[in-house]
Amino acid sequence: MRTCFTCRVTPLSAPLTVAFDYTRSLGPVLGRFVTGLRDRRVEGIRGSDGRVHVPPVEFDPVTAARLTEWVPVGSAGTVTTWTWVAEPDEGQPLDRPFAWALVKLDGADTAILHAVDVPSADAMATGMRVRIRWAAEPVGSIHDIACFEPGEAAGITVIEERPPGEPVTMLTTPVRLNYTHSASEEESRYLRGLAEGRLLGQRCPVCRKVYIPPRGACPTDGVPTVDEVELPDRGTVTTFCVVNVPFLGQRIEPPYVAAYVLLDGADIPFQHLVLGCDAAEVRMGMRVRAHWRPRAEWTTSLRNIDHFEPSGEPDAPFDTYSQHL
Repeated sequence: MRTCFTCRVTPLSAPLTVAFDYTRSLGPVLGRFVTGLRDRRVEGIRGSDGRVHVPPVEFDPVTAARLTEWVPVGSAGTVTTWTWVAEPDEGQPLDRPFAWALVKLDGADTAILHAVDVPSADAMATGMRVRIRWAAEPVGSIHDIACFEPGEAAGITVIEERPPGEPVTMLTTPVRLNYTHSASEEESRYLRGLAEGRLLGQRCPVCRKVYIPPRGACPTDGVPTVDEVELPDRGTVTTFCVVNVPFLGQRIEPPYVAAYVLLDGADIPFQHLVLGCDAAEVRMGMRVRAHWRPRAEWTTSLRNIDHFEPSGEPDAPFDTYSQHL
């Protein structure tokens, strides 16, 4: 079906969250630093110009030479600059208003960024003295510093000495981004079409290419794509990848296939899952059809299509999709 539209639509918007756990190896420098935090001590590293860097850096910022001279620093320091957080986000160090501050620990020449727990912004000031409040259960990360608080190190509650443990070599950091996505008019039409079980693209009036999801303008000719085209839910696998490695949050047990599917009548493929057969059976040119979720679960989302599965048709000739790899 082909229609031409000129009426404006109300764009859709929705809160979105991008979240994952980032795991990395620490190496000898950061590994020693967070191992020290776990053991309730802070160390910096001295550069060629005599400055002590906290957090430590592996290579000299002046000469680029590897640094090796470790220097113990204090657990109290001075606020060099700060900003107030009136409404903390989920996952921040404190669940009440606090200050982000750069704190130069005693004996250090660079500042460390962390939270300062004070009752109000009026209690914060550049130049104020603060001390570390250690976390109750250290794990070997920057979070072993729970936050800073006003005062000197001498006022910190003495924590029972712990026997040294194994060096910390790996660190897992949760990464989370919350934001509101506002869809374009073209994308909003596409998403509303999905809620009706329809796949809507747009055609360039010059080169006649059909894009799905629609882009609003042809990337080849730079002109608005004003013709709306409804596409079938069948297509051809152009390229694919077999996922064999498990990862956190994975909802399908490997192996499975992520593929680019070129819908019949479209001129650009989009990525989706191919299930319903052994991963080893998936191939370029394979004909597939959409497997829709139950209609009661449909929303304005491509997730209405749970996956694509083999349609049983003969494979498409290579020349029908060779320009869309």
